[in-house]
Amino acid sequence: MNKYHSYPLTLTNTSRDEILTYFNNSYDLFERMFDILKNDSVFYKQSEPTRHPMIFYFGHTATFFINKLILAGVIKERINPIFESIFAVGVDEMRWDDLDSSHYSWPSVQEVREYRLKVRSLIEKLIKTLPLNLPIKPDNAFWIILMGIEHERIHIETSSVLHRQMPIELITEVDDFDIFDDMSDDFLPNMLVDISGDTITLGKDETHHLYGWDNEYGSLTCKVENFKVSKYLVSNGEFLEFVQNGGYENHKYWDNDGLLFLKHSNAKYPRFWVKDKNGYKYRTLTKIIDMPLNWPVDVNALEAHAFLRYISIRDNKKYDLPTEAQWYRLYEHAKFKDVPDFDDTKANINLSYHVSACSVDRFEHNGICDIVGNVWQWTKTPIGPFDGFKIHYAYDDFSTPTFDDKHFLIKGGSFISTGNEIMKHSRYAFRGHFHQHAGFRYVIANNKEESNMKDVYESDELVSQYCEFQYGEEYFSIKNFAVTCASKASSFAVNHKKALDLGCATGRASFELGKNFDMVEGVDFSARFISVAARLQNEGYLAYHTKQEGDLYTKKKITLKELGYDDIKDKISFWQGDACNLKPTLTSYDLIMATNLIDRLYNPRLFLDTIHKRLKDEGILVITSPYTWQETSTKKEFWLGGYKNKDKNEVHTLDTLKEILSLNFTLVHLEDVEFVLRESVRKYQHTISQMSVWKKR
Repeated sequence: MNKYHSYPLTLTNTSRDEILTYFNNSYDLFERMFDILKNDSVFYKQSEPTRHPMIFYFGHTATFFINKLILAGVIKERINPIFESIFAVGVDEMRWDDLDSSHYSWPSVQEVREYRLKVRSLIEKLIKTLPLNLPIKPDNAFWIILMGIEHERIHIETSSVLHRQMPIELITEVDDFDIFDDMSDDFLPNMLVDISGDTITLGKDETHHLYGWDNEYGSLTCKVENFKVSKYLVSNGEFLEFVQNGGYENHKYWDNDGLLFLKHSNAKYPRFWVKDKNGYKYRTLTKIIDMPLNWPVDVNALEAHAFLRYISIRDNKKYDLPTEAQWYRLYEHAKFKDVPDFDDTKANINLSYHVSACSVDRFEHNGICDIVGNVWQWTKTPIGPFDGFKIHYAYDDFSTPTFDDKHFLIKGGSFISTGNEIMKHSRYAFRGHFHQHAGFRYVIANNKEESNMKDVYESDELVSQYCEFQYGEEYFSIKNFAVTCASKASSFAVNHKKALDLGCATGRASFELGKNFDMVEGVDFSARFISVAARLQNEGYLAYHTKQEGDLYTKKKITLKELGYDDIKDKISFWQGDACNLKPTLTSYDLIMATNLIDRLYNPRLFLDTIHKRLKDEGILVITSPYTWQETSTKKEFWLGGYKNKDKNEVHTLDTLKEILSLNFTLVHLEDVEFVLRESVRKYQHTISQMSVWKKR
């Protein structure tokens, strides 16, 4: 058993010592994963063109702890604001991830190591001193710490995938990462096993005893009919026939996304196969070995689908990937018990053995092998919200950007899956072209998965409201707020080269600024909102729901062409960012517009004290706000107004703005701007926001 083997904690019965041990185990294993990079120079290499260099991921998990603890109000001081900006986002190949290396001045590896030590020390202190009330609930500080731990455990695995893609000459072998020795140059032919159907309920409720990500909560009930499933995961040997018969060259086996993948990757065989003069070898995490034909093949979802089209034609049958519900039925069939009663000695998971795959027939569960463990298993189910889905305030964009019918669920875990990843209810999803330690099995089934999953804009009511607020109708003769603010702000700008729309939400004002500026950058804290703007920009339309009453909704659709943005869309870039700690690259603007933002920041003074540095000389700062201070967004000690000071004098936000900004700005204009936010067909919010315009001196 690997020394990093560790069981996830229960929320109902855990101690400080257990949390501390779990944290240090996670932190140590993550850092050990980077010891396989041959030297520090490799930290600045990209093993995958659509990912950052490895130095980003080395810093990312530590900054995640700090950024979430700051957001939750558990701590007040940052350790390194620059690190906590540049290492904050850019993990999942989203359109708003800035992967341009020229935009970054990466620190030295030693500096990041020292930073990680400081973060470790802080988290250890918090674990030892924070009040620990059981069960740990989502509004508890320890939930944020567990969030950071489980987040790091995700990156233990995803980093191992990136390192496995690094050229072998840049990798070194280390202790603790040995591999199975059950390799064979032969393999077992696959066979189909009959599985009886059942009514399956997916998801879990808020009282569940294990930590969970937001997409795991809620419920989905569906009827799974009888189906047949492959006894084994598809092995390298089974997949070899497809490769040898020209599977990668014959386009009839590939859909449009698959053909695009082939074009960009020039793939001729699976990513972790290595071709030589004698055939194929196999890449493990740290070395290349003779091809283990009896181990599961590692492929992305597009390759899996292509293989299934091939054998469907060959056998005159209809093979498919399992659905999420069918995988649940297999879990029941195997009679597994979930953590803490899960017996991981009966599966290649949770580092119970070695750090590699193993033979597909090694672990059998009631007639089927590897229902959990060995490699993840692709499903045909795109991830979406269950009925009852709720976003966690500290990580509001963990799931929703993936609710796009392009991210497909993987189930079962791999040899290096730990923590939340080994749990029955865990739900992780990736685009079809992504590589993980993932393979597949196949099914023959007569039914399609029944679903009551809601559209993201129906389940995410706030995003739906903002879509209507920025792109919908005008109500009560009050003009569109985003359009009005962009127009007024543009009129005050002295120069019109570059503008920043800070707190851009779903992006309407950014597009409007594009009418008057050569370049516009829209930044918002939440990828939930950024994803809307990016989708409109790249796909040319946006469909969303507006609430009528109760569970009744009206579908709406708007297009770039209708809005008049077709000719300016390429001027706009959307980024995810923290207004209180912006990336260094966001600078040299002629206009910065912060719309209804300052009373929603966790520390607005941090924003105001430094925003002048991001403007050119004579640059214009436009702030709008209704000054609706509330402790759910901003701790009272950070309010700029709306309270009485120690001398019992009233403090108003505008006076504080003048006090802070007058050091670098001149107030040139002040006016009120109305807006209406539609909640339902008979409920509207009518608000008056104050616009203040400041010119940099």
